[in-house]
Amino acid sequence: MSGTNSEKPLLAEGPVIILVEPQMGENIGMVARAMANFGLAELRLVNPRDGWPNEKATAAASNASHVIEATRVFPTLEEAIADLHFLYATTARERYGYKPVRSPVVAAETLRGRFVAGERCGILFGRERWGLSNEEVALADEIVTFPVNPAFASLNIAQAVLLMSYEWMKSGMEDLSVTSFAANPQRPSTKSQLQGLFDHVEEALSARNYFHPIEKKPKMVDNLRAVFSRQGFTEQEISVMRGVISSLDRFPRNVSRAEPRNAVKEKPVDDSADD
Repeated sequence: MSGTNSEKPLLAEGPVIILVEPQMGENIGMVARAMANFGLAELRLVNPRDGWPNEKATAAASNASHVIEATRVFPTLEEAIADLHFLYATTARERYGYKPVRSPVVAAETLRGRFVAGERCGILFGRERWGLSNEEVALADEIVTFPVNPAFASLNIAQAVLLMSYEWMKSGMEDLSVTSFAANPQRPSTKSQLQGLFDHVEEALSARNYFHPIEKKPKMVDNLRAVFSRQGFTEQEISVMRGVISSLDRFPRNVSRAEPRNAVKEKPVDDSADD
């Protein structure tokens, strides 16, 4: 599986993800995959429609087997959250109540702080078709909602889990600009290397009658020099470009632009026998 590496440490911590009455096994599997992408590992299902275990969920999880195999099923939401100290409910709809409403960033930071303090926390997600009921939201401590298009606010359940999982991962990073890998360092080219590239290009083009008509050559050379003498070329890029140009020498030179190399000339017809 592209992007997986069994030799690296597996992150498996953080808040519990709870799905209320999920309908499709494929969605459960994609939720497990999203969790595994960002280091979450504990998935709980409340009365899944198609039962558990589910082959479609396993297939859609794309090797997030540690999440699928540890998934627990509960008959009621109350039982699923009984051991938790703090719970967020996710919703895209405005709820008329007194619960604080948080953004994903604030919610993730809150969860991180409580997790570090040793509390058991969870995030509650509703059904694919209509989300959570008011009674289910009432069981949570706070609400988290996403900044989405107000005219199209419905998220796929796996997308919603992915967003919260991503924010959870970010909340544990000391520097948000850090990436997991970086480009290989390359030395910038010298002016001599740039000039060598240009001379190589000009010679190869001249041999193929590129500068045509000849009176326009000075201007064409100036334009080419402006392109190939720009700042930013690296030594490796210069090497690549000169390799490309050198490959042209495998083809004939001194071919007129008006006369394609592969053109087949017709032989004159000898009609002397008809005289």
